[in-house]
Amino acid sequence: MDLSQAKHAFVTGGASGIGLGVADALAARGLAVTIADIDADAVQRALANRENFRGVVLDVRDREGWARSKAEAEAAFGPVDVLVNNAGIGPDGAQIADLTYESFDRIVGINLVGVFNGVATFAADMRGRGRGHIVNTASIAGLFASAPGVSAYGLAKFGVVAMTETMRGELAPHGVGASVLCPGFVATNIIANTARLSGEETDYDGGVAPGSGMSPAEAGEIVARGIAADRLYILTHPEMWPMVEGRHKAIAADFASASVEQNGEQADATV
Repeated sequence: MDLSQAKHAFVTGGASGIGLGVADALAARGLAVTIADIDADAVQRALANRENFRGVVLDVRDREGWARSKAEAEAAFGPVDVLVNNAGIGPDGAQIADLTYESFDRIVGINLVGVFNGVATFAADMRGRGRGHIVNTASIAGLFASAPGVSAYGLAKFGVVAMTETMRGELAPHGVGASVLCPGFVATNIIANTARLSGEETDYDGGVAPGSGMSPAEAGEIVARGIAADRLYILTHPEMWPMVEGRHKAIAADFASASVEQNGEQADATV
């Protein structure tokens, strides 16, 4: 999408971390920005000293809240040209066999259903106007099964990747782009936010020290460039390709085995 022609971005999880990094990168390109976040205090901190920003408190699981937020945002800044579905929480560290229903519902509800809610709120309008771009934040964990304890988080992120791949084909003929952001380690407060929203402490740290990783500002710039280039996959850490490649190789090997087995069965049947 030509961002010089875009006027309004709506960014969830926009009060901190990657969301705020993306919001700043888009604002630097001239867009007015609505940041939506579940943390009201963080919204107020983010709005301080930022021009052409507005904020809204939103739980992405709340569909009525989405409709209300859209109406308020567009009354202030006009139609949304760029939607960034970035709000999310991390895994709780439980393996799938030990995952509680409550944890599963919370992780999938925020990380997958919350993304769908954003798409359902804005995509049809973008399609009708024949312009716009949607970025859905997944994770590098949406491209390969990364580690024990990621469980419902990885499931949700794989779902976001599949949703975006499908959307891209559906929306492209109408002039609307779709990208999936698959970041590696970025210095955010996702672990603290996960604990706050779950009401529980977690020992899961993603294997990375708090505060380490790429800066949100750098990640935001990568996202803005990815939108401008209309990339399907926006990647922050290309050095992680070997882990993704391992999954691709395993799939290719089993396709090859299935082909040999089926061809062999067909040959036997004709003897």
